[in-house]
Amino acid sequence: MISRVIYLHGFASSAQSTKARFFGEKFADVGIPLVAPDLNAPDFGTLTVTRMLGEVGSVIAQGPPGPVALMGSSLGAFVAWHAAARLGPVLPQHPIAKLVLLAPAVTFGRNRQQDFGRGVVDEWERAGTREFFHYGENAPRQLHYEFYRDALAYPAAHAQVQVPPLIFQGMQDDVVKPQGVIEFCQGRPNVSLRLMRDGHQLLVHLEEMWRETRIFLGC
Repeated sequence: MISRVIYLHGFASSAQSTKARFFGEKFADVGIPLVAPDLNAPDFGTLTVTRMLGEVGSVIAQGPPGPVALMGSSLGAFVAWHAAARLGPVLPQHPIAKLVLLAPAVTFGRNRQQDFGRGVVDEWERAGTREFFHYGENAPRQLHYEFYRDALAYPAAHAQVQVPPLIFQGMQDDVVKPQGVIEFCQGRPNVSLRLMRDGHQLLVHLEEMWRETRIFLGC
């Protein structure tokens, strides 16, 4: 039985996103706490994948012993994937038992033109920082290029993940391309992939995703 769910929000989002609040309420109804750390903290401008993984490890370790599930959206799903590969062996009292990934950015860092558009990453690297609209703060914010440089050290295809993942992917997603997710799942027999007629946010299918997630996690 899962003792806790750790929800990891997406890029330039927040722990108070629509999906985080929705799933928090659903898990509360079945008596399972959902913890949603702010992965932007302490400062969005200096964000890195390495720092996010450190935060996830701290959140897991600070909770009571028992198996946990990681649930991530977009970049948060990318972080959850690497957390499962890297943190499991060092947190024996808090095993990561299952993953639920929403529109996972599993191809992030593989092609800089596909990630942000032609020439964007090159200019970002030259300038040192780039402005992004931060949906969690509803305002533009600067982000250092070190974020992207650091992410290149985490190719998702090379991460050895043993725990079973349930993946939800929208076929109309224009941020995380569905074909990339489909190809990533091929050859990984422990992955359960659900394709939906939805966009990147997957907001149309929240109730359906909850039903499948509840069955998958056995709660």
